[in-house]
Order: sequence, then C-alpha cells, then structure tokens
Amino acid sequence: MRRRTHIAAVLIAAAVAASALSACGDSGSDDEVVLLTHDSFALPDELLTSFKDQTGLTLKVVKESDAGQLSSSIALTAGSPRGDVVYGIDNTFASRVLDADALEPYTSPDNGLGPNEHALPEPNRLTAIDRGDVCVNVDNDWFAQRGQQPPQNFADLADPRYKGLTVVLDPATSSPGMAFLLATIAAYPSSTAGGWEGYWQSLRDNDVAVAPGWSEAYNQEFTAGEGKGSKPVVVSYASSPAYLPTTTALLSTCFEQTEYAGVLRGAGNVEGAQKVVDFLLSEPVQAALPESMYVYPVRTGTPLPAEWAQFAPEPEFVASMPLDVIAENREAWQQEWRTVMGR
Repeated sequence: MRRRTHIAAVLIAAAVAASALSACGDSGSDDEVVLLTHDSFALPDELLTSFKDQTGLTLKVVKESDAGQLSSSIALTAGSPRGDVVYGIDNTFASRVLDADALEPYTSPDNGLGPNEHALPEPNRLTAIDRGDVCVNVDNDWFAQRGQQPPQNFADLADPRYKGLTVVLDPATSSPGMAFLLATIAAYPSSTAGGWEGYWQSLRDNDVAVAPGWSEAYNQEFTAGEGKGSKPVVVSYASSPAYLPTTTALLSTCFEQTEYAGVLRGAGNVEGAQKVVDFLLSEPVQAALPESMYVYPVRTGTPLPAEWAQFAPEPEFVASMPLDVIAENREAWQQEWRTVMGR
C-alpha cells in the first residue's frame, strides 16, 4: 500500500507540475521562446541578453525542481508542450521522453564539434550539452574538527562509524539520485552476495537520509551547504569541490551523467527552439558552464577553470550503463529500491 501511495503521489505531483507549466510556460508570441529546464540551470545575465541581441528573441526560462520531475512533465505533455525547448534531460531519464515521442529531430550545425561524441542511439532528438560525474562528496572540515577520517568508498557508507551521516537522493524524482542508484547497481550487481539490494538495506540500517532532489540535499542537509545541515556526506558531483574546496568527491563512487537539450514536439516556436539548442552549444555558453553550473562542457577545446585541476579532477574510471539497459530496468529498479527503503 505504501508503494501504491508513493506512485500515486508522484503522478499527482507531475500533473500539478504540468499544470503549473501550462500557466507560466506557454510561448505566446513569435518574439519569445520558452525553455523548460531544472532548478540548477544558471547562466550569466549578459549571456541571456546576448541571445536576444543575436536572434531578436526573448528567452523565457521556466524551471522544474529536478531533471527527474522535468522528464516526467515533458513525457506527460508530449505533443502539447508548455514550452518550445527543453534542457536538462539526462541519460538516466532520456528514454522516458524518447519513448513518449515528446521531441522533434534536430541536428545543430555544431553537433560535430563534440556533442556527437555523447550522442544517444537517436542522436537527432536529444543533443548533448554538458556532462558530469555523480559521486559521493564529503565535508572535510566537519570530519577534521572531530578528528575523524572521512569515508572513502561505497562500503564505508554502510559502516556504523558513519551512521546517520549520509544523505542520498530519491532515484524516482532526482536524476543524480538515479545515477547514484545505477552506480551502486554497477558496484554490487545482483549476481554478487546480497547484490545492490543488500547494499541499500545496509545503508537503510545505517540511517541514511533521502532527499527528493539535489538542491534539498546539498543546499539544505549537507553540512557544507548553504543551509549548514547535519549531514557531512552527500551525493553530488565530481566537480562540486571546485565550488566548495573544503569538500572532496570520492572518485571511486562515480557514475557518468550527460545532459541534453531538445526541441519539443508541438512547440509553438520551432525555429526559436532550434536557436536555443545552437546557443547552448555556442563557445560563450560552453565556456560559462563550468563556473555557472559546475559541469563539463561537451564542445571540444573549451577551457576549464585552472583551479579545477586541483579541486575537481576528473575520475579515472566512472561507471556507465547503456541507455537501453537503463530504459528496460529503471522502473523495476526504482520499485525495488522503494521496497528496500520502505518508501
């Protein structure tokens, strides 16, 4: 009964989100284009202004809470979108919008300058914009103040020494939460003793907290975040320590994540939507992504901030999974996760 209630709540939340987007996201004129995205979207104001200078179009940004919920809203409104273009669909939820036939094919003139290296099996419907690696992050200062060694790997998160110190993300509503679940499935496949289900049971027994999305976990519950919460261990990104140098990403816990943009089927301003995809791939936007959203640009040759080499080195190895495998198993894995976690 708890599981049915949770599923119903997710569907109701998605419907409410869709209604909200309907109220505020429709493009109402030929001189405006509406971008639907997640709540972590951020670009300098001067860049957004430059889009209007270059195209004559006003870019209206409408934010959803997280990429998982964004994907659900896009799928539910396929063919009758509340905007023109979407950014922030990632490889863990991409099949949801592709299967719903929610996108129009489009190939940007800059697709061959790097985005094609991260293309999905249907490359004309989603264009890669940036990439990152979802990893466990730790607050070094919190542990140093207590003379305690921080956790180093997946196994440590289940160690009683770190009981009640970790916050993870709900994989049903959060794309980095889904990426972390996939990382644990790769690390503890069902063929091993206990499998990933047993690992998550050990996390539950160790009082792991679950947040609905990245913003809630990092900004509210993480001890190093804006809200100065109570959890010194959080699921975030390998690049997050570039923003908070007092933190460290555990590079043995990472899963590869790529974010995409696409033209929405039924968009009122298709040409404008295509221009937004081109804009997101432009040199100025790609160069701004690391310090605006702390992600890696996909455009070949785009420089990274100098301090990233010290504070945000790329992992030598990251887990990954084919899109069709994720699509085939995602709902079952999420349901099993809810059962294990008693949600």
